[in-house]
Amino acid sequence: MENLKRIFNESIEVKAKLMNDAKILETILKVSDEIVNCFAQDGKVLLCGNGGSAADAQHLAAEFSGRFYYDRPPLFAEALHVNTSYLTAVGNDYSYDEIYARLIQAKGRKGDVLIGLSTSGNSKNVIRAFEQARKQGMIVVAMTGETGGKMKECCDYLINVPSTDTPRIQEAHITIGHAICEFVESRVFPKQK
Repeated sequence: MENLKRIFNESIEVKAKLMNDAKILETILKVSDEIVNCFAQDGKVLLCGNGGSAADAQHLAAEFSGRFYYDRPPLFAEALHVNTSYLTAVGNDYSYDEIYARLIQAKGRKGDVLIGLSTSGNSKNVIRAFEQARKQGMIVVAMTGETGGKMKECCDYLINVPSTDTPRIQEAHITIGHAICEFVESRVFPKQK
């Protein structure tokens, strides 16, 4: 029982740190603005990550392209890892480090948003995607753990969760992602009163 309470308490503590960090809160709002502007220009949001972060990227893409709180038209959002034939071919023929950069080269356009998730901030394939996205004039958002890792040097916006504990960082990434989805949905499709 005590271990279970400890886990919940650690998760709450990370979210309390987020809630009290004005810089992170301001960055989340700026990222939401960028995504609203992207969708207003008929752009798209692309997401990437590895392992649990890939699952989180896919989850958030579904919130945009499906629905979040209410029925509305879909928004163009895609997690870049969902085509396993592509991933295995490019991983085999080029390098696993290139899997996302090649898709950015094919799909990314100026003004689109790329969100990369990595608890360490050091995922080579996400960093390569960031580099390619910046070459193409995309807006690059890093969601990482406390240090930001190498991703902090190659993004426009850094949302670095104040933790070094992978599960707690991932839990915070989903909370942050949900907040962004809620802000974007309510602004792109305001509910009629």
